[in-house]
Amino acid sequence: MKLRYPIILALLATLLAACNMTLAADVTPPPNYVPPTPMPTMGPLFPAQPMDIANGEKIYAEKCAACHGTTGLGDGEQGKQLPVKVAAIGLAEVANKATPADWYKQVTQGNLEKFMPPFNSLNDQERWDVVGYALSLHTAEEQLAQGKTLFASNCADCEKYFSDLESMSALSADELTAIAKNGMDEIPAFGKTLSDEELSAVVAYLRSLTFSAPVADLEPTATPEPVTTPEVESTPADGTQTAPAESTAAAESVAGVGSVSGSVDNQTGAAIPADAKVILHGYEHAGDMNAGPTEVSKAETPLNADGTFLFENIEVPENRIFIAEVSVNGLMYQSEFAFVEAGMTSVELPAIVMYASTDDLSQLKIASLQLFFDFANADEAQMFAVYSILNESGKTVTVDMGAEQKDIPFLLAAEGTQPLGFEASQDSAPFVGTENGFAMPPSQTPYGLIAFSSIVRADEMKITQPVLLSVDKVDILLPEGMKAEGNGITEGGLHDMQGMKFQIYTVGNLAKDSKLEFTITGSPSASTAVEPDITQNQNLLIGVGAFGVVLILLGAWFFIRDRNKQEELDEDEDEDEEDENDAEDVMDSILALDDLHRAGKITDEAYQKRREELKGKLKR
Repeated sequence: MKLRYPIILALLATLLAACNMTLAADVTPPPNYVPPTPMPTMGPLFPAQPMDIANGEKIYAEKCAACHGTTGLGDGEQGKQLPVKVAAIGLAEVANKATPADWYKQVTQGNLEKFMPPFNSLNDQERWDVVGYALSLHTAEEQLAQGKTLFASNCADCEKYFSDLESMSALSADELTAIAKNGMDEIPAFGKTLSDEELSAVVAYLRSLTFSAPVADLEPTATPEPVTTPEVESTPADGTQTAPAESTAAAESVAGVGSVSGSVDNQTGAAIPADAKVILHGYEHAGDMNAGPTEVSKAETPLNADGTFLFENIEVPENRIFIAEVSVNGLMYQSEFAFVEAGMTSVELPAIVMYASTDDLSQLKIASLQLFFDFANADEAQMFAVYSILNESGKTVTVDMGAEQKDIPFLLAAEGTQPLGFEASQDSAPFVGTENGFAMPPSQTPYGLIAFSSIVRADEMKITQPVLLSVDKVDILLPEGMKAEGNGITEGGLHDMQGMKFQIYTVGNLAKDSKLEFTITGSPSASTAVEPDITQNQNLLIGVGAFGVVLILLGAWFFIRDRNKQEELDEDEDEDEEDENDAEDVMDSILALDDLHRAGKITDEAYQKRREELKGKLKR
């Protein structure tokens, strides 16, 4: 059976923007959010002045060590949380292959395939400085001293050829080694008689000629200076660096620095633990609203006895988004978003509301259920079930998914189908993650879940959908030419949606612990095969159900048709890139795919195959 579920989820990652198996809350900017400073532009591929590796060392400790490790071995605590191996830039065999210009471009533009973002916060010279320090990680004082002596004795008049910033920025250590061995233009082959160890020392010294001070002059930094809220420029993941809530700097007014405050509205009826902590997250966009916000800061402070909290000396640049969370008795509660307007130095977050909890699932009700079927594959049909769930009980309902966290106890796949997983819809109220599942606090906004499954295709397919909670209304969407028949099913007519025609059937008021049974017959008509525009479709509404579903399912339909057409006709790269037309979209797809794989929702084989496809797109 060919697994199409991860492909759909990868394409729609930015639209779903939802939870993985832990159903963590979505991060969506406010409607009036304005993206901040765009991605830094590429300057000349050589520094304006010699690289200051002393300054680069400080920048590295703040921006790079969390992933690459203190000594550049790729063993940083934050890097261990990423689904890819972090480059060990401190190893000679890695550093020797790179030119300074190569690493400058990566610091400036990022390396999406390796989950390295562009470093917007650094100016051009600072990027060169940190590159210089990174290139010095694999060298030692003794090696540089040896290289300087050997170079002076073998090519005393050659230093002028290795001090030009422009030409040296374009040469890797391996290329410098080749020049030393073979000579070039006016440079003699002065390294022919040197051993490999001696030649490595000479090349390390040559590299240092474009530094503002020799590496040997640097005093080792035992511990990086404490930073109040360092901009951790990385993909949001567990292990994000935590900055202390209180600054060690002098208490004086600093532009762009202020406070963030809030409170907890405790409606649980029990006291909050005295050791409760509040975590503050800061998010920004990297210049592209479609790429989603990136976590850039994180801080922690104790919750006061009166339920208030205050973060001082926090960077509050214009348009930064803040959200606070507190964990109590295994439940993580979050505030709503607040964003910084121009000139603000004090930000107040909406109150974090805590409710009493219950595991009684009967407190929930399904306001609407949309069932969408895709028949693009000749061997199997894909079924998408979109649930709109209400919790009006006044209590937080906890859902235990078991140790494997693969099943939602009140949402069962249709009998005879193969469950493929689930996601939260973009319009969903935020779920609360728990150790063995998730929780749904009381909310006027429905919780949205999309369950994916597949069924062997036949001329007549009987669908038996268990209904474990009461359902107010069901909508069945079939492509034109298909028909659904069953007790209580009413035909709603043919609807044209962006050039695609769907037959809609409705069922109302299904009782708890009942079953919805119907039979699907027919074949999709040729009129459904319309060239799609996924970019437009993502922002439309299907227009059925209690609150209207974002056009996730129709986008999935379009994508499957494009995908099948590509497989049959071997379309070229340009058509393929219409689905995921820039590196940021592909990066989002990889992130979504990695989340699904870590959660055990797709097989290793399907994961590896799709990930290779996406990596190929990035390279192109």
